[in-house]
Amino acid sequence: MRKKTLNLKRIIGLGIILMSLVLLAAPLWASEAELAIPVLTASQNNLLMVGFLICFVGMAFGLYEYKKVKGLPGHKSMLDISEIIFQTCKTYLIQQGKFLIILEIFIGACMVYYFGVLQHTPFNGVLLILAWSVVGILGSYGVAWFGIRMNTLANSRMAFASLEGKPIKLLDIPLRAGMSIGVLLVCVELIMMLAILVFIDRQYAGACFIGFAIGESLGASALRICGGIFTKIADIGSDLMKIVFNIKEDDPRNPGVIADCTGDNAGDSVGPTADGFETYGVTGVALISFIVLAVFEKYQAELITWIFVMRILMILTSIGAYLVNKAIADSMYGKRKELDFEIPLTSLVWLTSILSIVVTFLVSYWLIGYLPNQVWFPLSIIISCGTLAAALIPELGKVFTSS
Repeated sequence: MRKKTLNLKRIIGLGIILMSLVLLAAPLWASEAELAIPVLTASQNNLLMVGFLICFVGMAFGLYEYKKVKGLPGHKSMLDISEIIFQTCKTYLIQQGKFLIILEIFIGACMVYYFGVLQHTPFNGVLLILAWSVVGILGSYGVAWFGIRMNTLANSRMAFASLEGKPIKLLDIPLRAGMSIGVLLVCVELIMMLAILVFIDRQYAGACFIGFAIGESLGASALRICGGIFTKIADIGSDLMKIVFNIKEDDPRNPGVIADCTGDNAGDSVGPTADGFETYGVTGVALISFIVLAVFEKYQAELITWIFVMRILMILTSIGAYLVNKAIADSMYGKRKELDFEIPLTSLVWLTSILSIVVTFLVSYWLIGYLPNQVWFPLSIIISCGTLAAALIPELGKVFTSS
C-alpha cells in the first residue's frame, strides 16, 4: 500500500512538473504573427536611407572590379575555353532555375496554407509574403549567376597572367574577383532587407522577413546540394575515361574535361556564393526575430537600427581594408619574382578584422551608448568575438595543415 502511495505521489509530482513546463513555455510559442517590427523614428529612417546609398556604392564597386577583371588580357584559346565552361555552367543554372520553380510551388502552397488558413492573414498579405520568398530565391540565384560569370572570366585571365612571371598579378586577380562577388553579394542582401524594414507595412514586415529567409534558404540549399552532386558526377566521369582509355583527367582529349571544369565551378562557386547570400540573410532575420521577441519594446527600434548600421558599415571597412592592403602589397611585393601569397592574404584578414572591431566600438557607443547598463559595450564585445573568431580560425587551420 505504501509503495502504491509513493508511486502515485511520483506520478502527481511528474504531472505538476510537466504542467509547469507547459505553462511557463506558453509565452515562448511566438510565431511569425508575433514578429511585430517596431516603427522607426525619422532619424533612424534617415540612417537606413544612407545605408541604401552605401549599398549602391558597394554594388558599384563590385561591378567596377568585374569590369576591371573582364578587361584584363587573355590568350584567345583560354578565353574560348572559359566561355565554353561558362555556357555549360549557364545550362546547369537554367536547369536549376526550373527545379527551383517547382520547389517554390510546393513551398509556396505550404506558406499559403500556414499564413492564409492557420494565421488568417489577408489575401494581399499572403501575396506579399510569397513575393518576398520569390525575391529571396532570385537573390540566391542571381548572386550565384554573377559568381560563376566572374569566376570563369578570372580563370583564363589568371592563367594568362601567370605567363608573365609576376606573382603580384596572381594575387591581384583572384582578390579582385573575390571582392567583387563578396561585396556585391552583401550589398544586394542588405538592399532587400532594408526595403522590407523601411518600406513594408509593419503588419506584414515580420512575416515578409520570414518569407524572404525561406526563399533564399530554398535557393541556396538546392544550388549547394545540386552543385556538389554535379561536381562529383563530372569528376567521376572524367576519372572513368582516365581508367578505361588511359587518358589523363586533365588531358584535352578527355571528353570529361569541360564537364569536370564545369563541375568544379558549379560546386565551388555557384553553391558557396548562394550559400553565403543565404547565411548572411538568415542570420540577420534571426537577429531581428530575437530582438522583437526577447527585448523590451521601447528598445527594439534602436537595436534593430544598430544591427543594420553595423552590417552596412562592414561594407566600407571591407573595401577600405582591401584598398589599403592592396597598396601595401603592391609597394612591398610589386617587383618580386617570388611571393608567399599567404602573407598578404593574412594581412588582409587581420587588417579588416582590426578595422571592423574599432568601427564596431565607436559606432555602437554613438548609436546605443545612452541605453541602460552600458549595453553597448557587451554587444560590441560579442560582435568583436565573432570577428576575431573569423580571423583566428584560419590561423589555427595553418597549424594543422602546414605540418
